[in-house]
Amino acid sequence: MNIVVGVTGGIAAYKSVQLVRLLIKAGHEVTVVPTEDALRFVGLPTWEAISRNPVTTSVHDDVAKVRHVALGQGADLVVVAPATANTIAKMSAGIADNLLGTTLLATEAPVLIAPAMHAEMWRHPSTQANIATLCSRGVRIIGPAVGELAGGDSGPGRMVEPEDVADAALALLAPRDLEGMRIAISAGGTREPIDPVRYLGNRSSGRQGVALAAEAAVRGAEVTLVAANVAGDVLAEAQHPSIRILQAGTAAELGRVMADAAASADAVVMAAAVADYRPLEVADRKLTKDAGGIASIELVENEDIVAGLVRTRRDGQVVVGFAAETPGAEGDQDELLARARRKQKRKGVDLLVVNEVGWERGFEKGHNAVMMIGSDGDVVSTASGSKREVAAAVLDALRPLWTAIRNEE
Repeated sequence: MNIVVGVTGGIAAYKSVQLVRLLIKAGHEVTVVPTEDALRFVGLPTWEAISRNPVTTSVHDDVAKVRHVALGQGADLVVVAPATANTIAKMSAGIADNLLGTTLLATEAPVLIAPAMHAEMWRHPSTQANIATLCSRGVRIIGPAVGELAGGDSGPGRMVEPEDVADAALALLAPRDLEGMRIAISAGGTREPIDPVRYLGNRSSGRQGVALAAEAAVRGAEVTLVAANVAGDVLAEAQHPSIRILQAGTAAELGRVMADAAASADAVVMAAAVADYRPLEVADRKLTKDAGGIASIELVENEDIVAGLVRTRRDGQVVVGFAAETPGAEGDQDELLARARRKQKRKGVDLLVVNEVGWERGFEKGHNAVMMIGSDGDVVSTASGSKREVAAAVLDALRPLWTAIRNEE
């Protein structure tokens, strides 16, 4: 595939050297189109050496080959990383005053951008309006991340890591093998209030569920994503015309919203981490130590959402559950697998995705490792890598289940 990587004038340009390397390593032809300002951060010889292709910033080079439009016409994908506030504004307005701008106007290929700027610039209403405009046109957005910025500042605006951009880019080149499929996906972790200040919760960031939604959408599915307490920077990956985002807070709210979403879905994927218990009573005011109000909390069990979705599923619907499990004593994997098989049988899901978690793995991490258990208890697949790569593997396992049901009908 032919990929054009546009690089704009931000300090994060150095990250795109690794991005280009990853795309070439994946077997793709890459042409780098930097802006003049981008070359102030990373020089032209570096881009030519890493891409193995000639690099120019001018629309006046290779005029006989009409290079200013040929690059866009021949691209299977265009990635802009980093995408500064200035370039995003130009894209929104359709301004083409350099080779990258003409390439973007001339292409009919998917476009992915990785914003990078100071937090104030990212939050500015004009930038947010420009991002909304690009999303409405089908441009895919990844990030920005929250973290340390140039000059010692911190906040939203940091370009996501090149590995994440590469994952998102390669996903856009994937076949649209889920065309016509409607999927309801949950993400995040529920929170059960104790009082107006405190809650019982878990460490789930929602990244795996969001990655599933993003991957399903680029493969052609219509997605309803039910987000339970997922941060905005994580949800940014799910900005796609084929993804509808709904919100939920508690397990009860998540159950209601997922039941509504599942009513018209061909597949349901319960990736959210749901609290098993909730406080029997929720205090109207903050409980204090001096009043003895938090010495003990009586808990009651929450409804098993995925088991309920299995009981009420409509004909032909595939239900996928997730199980976060810790290994047995001294890392006993056999015990973990036995627990997972019992859980699959108890819940009745068509596919149970089991990921091993602990203090240093699983939740709040960029990578994941899972095994998938079918309805007969057999391990049908395993996957590890970025959460986007794991998402692709889960959907690969889900698709034949959906196809088999459709063929039966």
